[in-house]
Amino acid sequence: MKSTPVRARARTDLRATPPLASVKARPPIRATVGQLVEVRLRNESVSSGVSLHWHGIDVPNAEDGVAGVTQDAVQVGGSHTYRFVVDTAGTYWYHSHQLSHAQVIGGLFGSLVVEPRGGVREDQDLLAVSHTYDGTRTLNGAEGMTRVAADPGERVRVRVINTDNGTMQVWAAGRYRVVAIDGNALNRPTTVAGRHLSFPAGGRADLEVTVPRSGAARVQVAAATAFVIGPETAATPARPPQPTKPLDLLTYGKRAPLPFDVRKPDRVFDYSIGRRLGFLDGRPGLWWSVNGHVYPDVPMFTVREGDVVKFHIENHSGQTHPMHLHGHHAVVISENSHMSIGSPLWVDSIDVRDGESVDLVFLADNPGIWMDHCHNLPHVSQGLMTCLLYTSDAADDLLCVDLGGRRIIKKKKRRTNT
Repeated sequence: MKSTPVRARARTDLRATPPLASVKARPPIRATVGQLVEVRLRNESVSSGVSLHWHGIDVPNAEDGVAGVTQDAVQVGGSHTYRFVVDTAGTYWYHSHQLSHAQVIGGLFGSLVVEPRGGVREDQDLLAVSHTYDGTRTLNGAEGMTRVAADPGERVRVRVINTDNGTMQVWAAGRYRVVAIDGNALNRPTTVAGRHLSFPAGGRADLEVTVPRSGAARVQVAAATAFVIGPETAATPARPPQPTKPLDLLTYGKRAPLPFDVRKPDRVFDYSIGRRLGFLDGRPGLWWSVNGHVYPDVPMFTVREGDVVKFHIENHSGQTHPMHLHGHHAVVISENSHMSIGSPLWVDSIDVRDGESVDLVFLADNPGIWMDHCHNLPHVSQGLMTCLLYTSDAADDLLCVDLGGRRIIKKKKRRTNT
């Protein structure tokens, strides 16, 4: 992790109680780059226990909030305090990582916005948390269209967070720019028209729109919800049809230097997603597999601090999987062998569609044990997960050997001086 001086504290208390409340009643956590965020989680009555994962924030491993990996679940009557410094401005969220397939769907999540020092460049900064409750799509807990007052000519940032389990599409009645993905600013984004933006479960996209001289701007967040932004007296634009063509983020924006050489990774891992017959928790079935193996007999990807790591992810499973690596952001190098030629695209969540492949590269700079899993959360409960493990200095003499997809740790033979 980067070392950032602590400037101030952003403190909040969160209470977990069933039924889990709508996000409309849970205000976002807002902080400024350099602040120490301190959150106290109290479990008042969730009998299955709770924990909080800070999705997209590269926290120290002990603060990652994964029950069974970095902490125990917080039981009824208990509490847990999370502390971490936020060093990158962007749009993030947090959610339970204890029985997450049930608790997130029920509403145990919230948003976290990290603002740059000096604030954002736009005139207004809107949060758009999308979630489906009992089959009904909502935006910040409200159904349908939400009006936002703004003057003509104002630039408005719309931070869209996809808290559901599937791919989301957003588009606008007029022109817009995509200024950030997964909390990372895009380099020199251009104006978009006639394209929709798709992004995965768990992902975030920051759009910028300008209120027209007459009328209002409309940002469509999937088909059922929207922001209408403009003067209160302006007519409401009709819902624009979804453009048939997607925005290609591999060609969007302008190229910029990367902090490491993606052509010379220290570690290269294959991550092949499939399905096979087997037993999971003693139950026979057709389960998700990683490199041909069913959980828990899946590979653990082992790195050393400072490694440049490349993942080649292939999907042969019959469904799309939004893959999410905790504690790191990776730059997308290619999709289906089509190289990225636009702005560097740094992500923590990415869709890998059936029959397709993705190449990602990241710097191993955050030691610990990190989950790497599908963010269609029922798939996690069905075994589509593995871990990224850092070896310590004392374990530098370990080798990872790939034998038919299973990575087995073996000790090197060490030379002795006589």
